[in-house]
Amino acid sequence: MSRYFTEDHEWIQVDGEVATVGITDYAQGQLGDIVFVETPEEGKTVSKGDDAAVVESVKAASDVYAPVAGTVIEGNAALADNPALVNEDPEGEGWFFKLTLADASELESLMDEAAYQDFVSKL
Repeated sequence: MSRYFTEDHEWIQVDGEVATVGITDYAQGQLGDIVFVETPEEGKTVSKGDDAAVVESVKAASDVYAPVAGTVIEGNAALADNPALVNEDPEGEGWFFKLTLADASELESLMDEAAYQDFVSKL
């Protein structure tokens, strides 16, 4: 499995043709306590950069963007009852949605973990 990151602080983990998307630990730390998450509908087609999900905290509401194009196959239903999962495990159980990749070459424009850590260190 390969994991990539965006400058908007989303992560995407790819396993074959299926990718899981969430926000990074850095992003959840900036947002503070997460109180609501809206995940995309199954079957929704997204293009790279599209608004795909919404996350609300006590501080702000933010869009979560699709790091690549694809078709949503699952939203994380656990977040409806427990949005704090995003704070507790942002890069694990706090994932937002899964999609099938439309164009795997779009991953080439994303950062690997080392590049993302370097990017965050300069913020």
